[in-house]
Amino acid sequence: MAHYTAEVIWQRAEQPFLDNRYSRRHLLRFDGGIEIAGSSSPHVVPAPMSDAAAVDPEETFVAALSSCHMLWFLSVAAKRKFRVDAYHDKAIGVMARNEQGKLVISTVTLRPDVRFSGERLPVPAEIDAMHHEAHAECFIANSVKTEVRCEPVYPAL
Repeated sequence: MAHYTAEVIWQRAEQPFLDNRYSRRHLLRFDGGIEIAGSSSPHVVPAPMSDAAAVDPEETFVAALSSCHMLWFLSVAAKRKFRVDAYHDKAIGVMARNEQGKLVISTVTLRPDVRFSGERLPVPAEIDAMHHEAHAECFIANSVKTEVRCEPVYPAL
């Protein structure tokens, strides 16, 4: 069983908090060591409390789906002996209210533009079949309805 970790780090510092106008900017740190700036989406919390230059959770969700699909697609194409030269996806996630009235990412549309070269070039039906297989194998797409647990760590009292 594999484990994946991500740290989310936020500190108030000297800014007010109880007025709800605190900065939502935070740090995302991944198990490989890379760190990126995170924030709430400016579509959800207006600037200056949000930082549009940082990555928001909705974007990371869309990126995770797109990245997982791409990695599976590349694997499928290589297995079928189609040489991929470039893969560019401009994925789009849409936030809407679900049946319970809760805001959710209701739809994620992947729009991969894949470029091939070599003696064997896939026809559109083969490309569609590879995307179908990649989608069926994508861990993240298969996890969208996954259980989310919250196990707080409490400071010593």
